[in-house]
Amino acid sequence: MPPPFQTERTAFLTYLRSEKQLSPRTEESYARDLDKFLHYCDSRQITRLTDITVHNLRENLAQLHRKGLAGKSLRRWLSALRAFFNFGLRRGWLKTNPAEGLQAPRIEKKLPKVLDVDQAGQFVEVRGDDFLARRDRALLELIYSSGLRLAEAVGLDIGELDLREGAVIVTGKGNKSRHLPVGRQAREALAQWLPERAAVAPADEKAVFISQRGKRLTHRAVQLRLKHLSLKQGMDEPVHPHMLRHSFASHMLESSGDLRLVQELLGHANISTTQIYTHLDFQHLAKVYDQAHPRAQKKKD
Repeated sequence: MPPPFQTERTAFLTYLRSEKQLSPRTEESYARDLDKFLHYCDSRQITRLTDITVHNLRENLAQLHRKGLAGKSLRRWLSALRAFFNFGLRRGWLKTNPAEGLQAPRIEKKLPKVLDVDQAGQFVEVRGDDFLARRDRALLELIYSSGLRLAEAVGLDIGELDLREGAVIVTGKGNKSRHLPVGRQAREALAQWLPERAAVAPADEKAVFISQRGKRLTHRAVQLRLKHLSLKQGMDEPVHPHMLRHSFASHMLESSGDLRLVQELLGHANISTTQIYTHLDFQHLAKVYDQAHPRAQKKKD
């Protein structure tokens, strides 16, 4: 038998998809987290939403923690349950939210890995004039030039790219669109790539970045390609697509000092998300300080 609350689960996921317009991947994440708790309810023979207590949530939280679920995953699990119970309040299934006030374990924020300016330049300058070299160069230059997420890059259509204006329109999280500038070197790389693309792409294919078979690139294909290019370009460690986005943000903040500008370019809903790059910028400044200031340098033996 399936776990309880399947009718409520279906209604909640439909709400996320149709009204909140969350991406399929985000909806799947909510479903997985919710299912963890529904299976717990099944094990405790809880069949009514109104019977769920904060004690049940704490017990399930402790179980998941013992199984090795990381702090970030536990916070996401709790966020999914809060959203589900709030939906239940609006539907009249519940009178209170049992997850309200419950705290997940604190997690230590890890600073994202970034490339320095020279490393980024070394990585995106893919040499060659064949199909793959031109495509990869255009893809990497665009991600680094405009700070795109991987999903935004592979989801980009021809009609959203304007090389004459040096602009691109991307659709990010929550189906929100951003109008972004495209740098000179990225425009040049795209101008070299588009004729190659046109020779292979079927008439009905809208994707800017395609495979040699004329199909839109997948997330996995780009990840594998960057892993290959990391070796080819002589990088110290594998470079993933988000590392280029992080590098873009860090370098923009380092040059401009304008946190709001970087927030706008990245498409962050909250500036607190963008503020992590101020820590990266401070790390860079501290490193330069340690190297440059005569009273900061370590004494030589």
